[in-house]
Amino acid sequence: MSTTNSATAAWLTQEAFDRLKAELDHLSGAGRADIVQKIEAARQEGDLKENGGYHAAKEEQGKIEARIRQLTVLLRDAHVGEAAADDGIVEAGMIVVAKIAGDEETFLLGSREIAGDSELDVFSEKSPLGSAIVGHKEGDKLSYTAPNGKDITVEIISAKPYVG
Repeated sequence: MSTTNSATAAWLTQEAFDRLKAELDHLSGAGRADIVQKIEAARQEGDLKENGGYHAAKEEQGKIEARIRQLTVLLRDAHVGEAAADDGIVEAGMIVVAKIAGDEETFLLGSREIAGDSELDVFSEKSPLGSAIVGHKEGDKLSYTAPNGKDITVEIISAKPYVG
């Protein structure tokens, strides 16, 4: 478990870290072994140029290897910690309710990986919106420049720790 404060580090709850570590362990072990068996079985079917099962298995292998790389980097650089303080100040790991350009939105500020299977919208703290609101508190009004060049107004209504 790394507890780096690097600008590239994602904040993760211990539960999210453990869940992702278990996924990485599975993909690196049994997941790889399963796909190797599928590829070998498909290879036995003959001509590889027109072997749909072989090509599907190779594509699946590529996806597994990409996910292994993604998880390895995420977990290596992750900042694992307790939920943010319930002090109304916006930071990673918070459920934020904000009025954005006049529309009220509720979202998690942090990594998509924290939210798991939930239906929550997620904004990275490194996104234009995320970097604009980090450090602000309930009641603050601010604006930021969106990637399309437009100024977007934001009012922080609430910021509460995500408890998953």
